[in-house]
Formats: sequence, C-alpha cells, structure tokens
Amino acid sequence: MKEDHPKIKYGKTGVLLVNLGTPDSTSWLDIRKYLKEFLSDRRVIEVNPFIWKIILNLFILNFRPGKTAKAYKEIWMKKENMSPLRYYTTRQTEKLRKKNTDEDVIIDYAMRYGNPSIRSVLNKLQKQGCEKLIILPLYPQYAAATTATVCDEVYKTLMKMRWQPSLHVVPHYESNKLYIKALVNSLREKLNEIDWKPDLVVASYHGIPKKYFEKGDPYHCYCQKTTRLIIESFHEIPIITTFQSRFGPQEWLQPYTDKTFEKLPSDGKKKILVICPGFASDCVETLEEINIQGKESFLENGGEKFDLVPCLNDRDDHIDLLQNLTNNLNF
Repeated sequence: MKEDHPKIKYGKTGVLLVNLGTPDSTSWLDIRKYLKEFLSDRRVIEVNPFIWKIILNLFILNFRPGKTAKAYKEIWMKKENMSPLRYYTTRQTEKLRKKNTDEDVIIDYAMRYGNPSIRSVLNKLQKQGCEKLIILPLYPQYAAATTATVCDEVYKTLMKMRWQPSLHVVPHYESNKLYIKALVNSLREKLNEIDWKPDLVVASYHGIPKKYFEKGDPYHCYCQKTTRLIIESFHEIPIITTFQSRFGPQEWLQPYTDKTFEKLPSDGKKKILVICPGFASDCVETLEEINIQGKESFLENGGEKFDLVPCLNDRDDHIDLLQNLTNNLNF
C-alpha cells in the first residue's frame, strides 16, 4: 500500500433506528417546517401533486401550524426541551448500545422528517466505516406511508454513494413473539396500577385512507393480526381495534377511535383502557390526541374511567425486541 493512500475506515456494521420525526421546538416556524416536509411526501399524501402543492402552501401551512403547536405544547418535555418521541427514540438507541457487545457494530437513530435526517446519519455511518447497514423503521405494522417512505429515503441516499454498503431492512414485526409479549406485559402492568377493572381495552392504531388499503397496502391486515395475537395471550378483558388520526375529508380505515370513544358509554362500556400498539414511542398522537382529547370526549359522553397504557418506549422488554430484530442478520 502506498504511504500516501488515504486512510479509509471499514469493517463496521451500522444499525439505524428510524422513527417518524418531530419538530425541533414548539415554535410556529419549526412546526411549519416539520409539517411541510411531512405533508410534501408523495407516499403520505397521494393526490394530484400540483393541486396539493397549492392547498398545502396557501392553506394548511398557514393555519395548521398554530393548532399543531398547541398540541405539542401540551406534551412537550420542558426539562429535556424535546418531544417525547425524540426523548424515547434517543433512550432506545442508548439502551440498545449498552446491550451491544460487538465493537464492530455502530448503533444510531434518525428521523424520517426533521432532525437528525436519514441522509445525514447514513453519511456519518459510512464515514465511520460501516460496510453493512441494518435499517429498523420503528413501525411494527408495515404501511407505504411509513416503512416504505423510510426505505425511499435510504435508497435515495445510497444512490449518491460511490461505495455503497450492503443493506438489510426490517420491514415489519407485527407478529414477533417478543413484541406481542412486551405489549401484553405493558397491559398487565397497567392493570396492576389502577384500582378499577376496565369494561374494554381499545387498541388504537394510526389510520390510513381506505383507498390506500384498496390499492393493496397490507397495513390494515397487520394491525388486525397484532390485536388477534394480543387477545390470544390476554384473556382478562375484551379488546377491539380502532383507527385514529384521520386527516382530510376522505374515508379512512374504520372504526374511528374518536367516534368509538363517543359511542362506548351509551353501549355500557364506561370504563376503558387504551393501548396504541402501532407506536414505538409515546408522541403527540398518543399523549395529546388519545390521553387528552380522547379522554375528554369519552368522559363528556358519559364515560367514568379512562386510562392509557404507555407505549413500549424504553422498557427493557422493548429493548430486547429491538436487539432481536437487528441481531444475527445474514448478508
């Protein structure tokens, strides 16, 4: 080897956890910047791009940031000065690093929208000598608007690399035994904390437009499968599946979580426990939409007791799952 040959790091494996993303702060401008990136994704919004660009820039990005900022302020972690989603994603990464005993494995995280970006972290991993990449989108149930768009961004970044690493993507883990076990554990732990027995457990997943499902997206089936597997291990209380966070006038997957909350008390279900299996970390959708707005609606319509099971977050059994999903993968 010539003495003037540049030193190149090699022989490492990079493990990248990828979550949805979060604004950098609750300021109007940061919220707007985040929403613009998120809602400009053609995987997320499948409408005529020219028409959508007009709607997005003239209307949504002028009015929605204020409402979204209010929601984030309700759940923002002031001491840490970050959103719960960022906090728990960093904690998951830190705990996974501690469990790792292989010096040739580098573990990091990125956000699909916002910071740190997938592009920046992949470039950093390459400079650290990662010849192999394991990408773990933190979405248990595959959907084109979540897992696929993470893959899109990974592929776009690799297209510009002269020396591309080999690649493995964990596409979904809706039926992984460790995942189901962790969810059931979290349910039972919450039941031991409260002094009342729920009439029903509502498993609320993020929704997608119904037309995405009709075009072949498997997300709806994966959500139903997760609930079925939870039920097989958890017989104490009946469980139903609902879908939250719909956006716009079109029909989304049903039953809708918010409408279900409004109706349950009149059906005699006045004490409910809610779990959100599709979210790896607590976020604005679980803490504000469900545990604040949803709870208020349920109680106003005659409900008596309402509680939320925390997402798996940085639980030890969740970290065991993440380790299992990223270990011993053959290239």
